[in-house]
Amino acid sequence: MVSEGDSIQIANARPSPLRHLLTLVGHFLGHVAAVVLGFVLIIVGLAMGVTMVLLPAGIVIGLIGVALVVGGVFARITPPA
Repeated sequence: MVSEGDSIQIANARPSPLRHLLTLVGHFLGHVAAVVLGFVLIIVGLAMGVTMVLLPAGIVIGLIGVALVVGGVFARITPPA
């Protein structure tokens, strides 16, 4: 049987190294997904910008792609301590 004192010790225990590694990998994959999606949006924006009708939408979509790439590259991966 687990007493109340035991559950407090379990809650305050340090996370395992595997959990820490999986958390870092998850954050990294999120950044990779943002960069890839940003490049796709940049290419779509460039393709839309070729025609005069879709030029305004192409500019907006391309700039959103640039923002995603910059955010994916320069955003923090780990939260501050």
